[in-house]
Amino acid sequence: MKHKILGLSDIKVAPISFGGNVFGWTADEKMSFRLLDELFERGFNFIDSANVYSTWHPGNIGGESEEIIGKWMAARGNRDKVGVTTKLGYLTKETKAVLSPENIHKQIENSLKRLQTDYIDVYFSHAFEEITPITDTLKTYDQLIKDGKVRTIGASNFLFEKFVESQEIAEVNGLSRYEVYQPEYSLIARADFEKDYQDYCVKNNIGVMGYFTLASGFLTGKYSDISEIEGTSREPFLKKYFTETGYKVLKALVTVSEKHNVSQSAIAIACALAQPSITAPIASASKPAHLESFYEAVKLELDTEDLELLGASGT
Repeated sequence: MKHKILGLSDIKVAPISFGGNVFGWTADEKMSFRLLDELFERGFNFIDSANVYSTWHPGNIGGESEEIIGKWMAARGNRDKVGVTTKLGYLTKETKAVLSPENIHKQIENSLKRLQTDYIDVYFSHAFEEITPITDTLKTYDQLIKDGKVRTIGASNFLFEKFVESQEIAEVNGLSRYEVYQPEYSLIARADFEKDYQDYCVKNNIGVMGYFTLASGFLTGKYSDISEIEGTSREPFLKKYFTETGYKVLKALVTVSEKHNVSQSAIAIACALAQPSITAPIASASKPAHLESFYEAVKLELDTEDLELLGASGT
């Protein structure tokens, strides 16, 4: 399995990063361990998390995903073989200045403790905030890198102008830049990234780890009508996809999956893998059987006809 380098860092990532948003939500600790064991036996080496995962599940306060990952790494003794990304920016109960030096120091210590590690491979600004000067945020990250607590940094959900401004400020001040960008990116959510970010990231050698590659399960083919998710925990994530375009994408997925005799999930992931700008798409699974689509996707070669059909369906 071929690994790629994230930006200008020395961090190698397998073709797919596993989305840890399911840990403590649709996958309990025992199931999470099973999923991670199988993934890493198969050569996948990266887990994506955030301090806010998974506050949307009743009774959770955030940090549940990190805690499960930390317990798993401690039990397996494999920290040096595992790539971990985590984020701060959406836990705003205590402060709205989520990217302030004070909050960064507080949140990273909390994350390190939950992960049972002394460093994080990629530490993300989960969202931009207007209160803290960009320079203050980047200086804090730069010091964390020098202190060995962070290997490199990334940004997610930034307005394009703010992302570029942050990179320019880093360059002017001799600070560590964001080596990775994490946008929402899937067959049904491509336009925003492809409009501005894509060319910029390619030109500046910035790694891209798109999230919601399976559109929160919409692209798996499991759901055919919005009534099937009403009242469930997935409704807030999925309801926006049930549109005319959404149904066109599902129809195209059926056509291509039948052609290659693989799952619709595999086609959706393979399409992201085929994009030169995407370093490692992020995908989740809550059962071992769901991981089969990962293995299918990395072996699959979509042809021009496939990619044109899938691409046209999302517009």
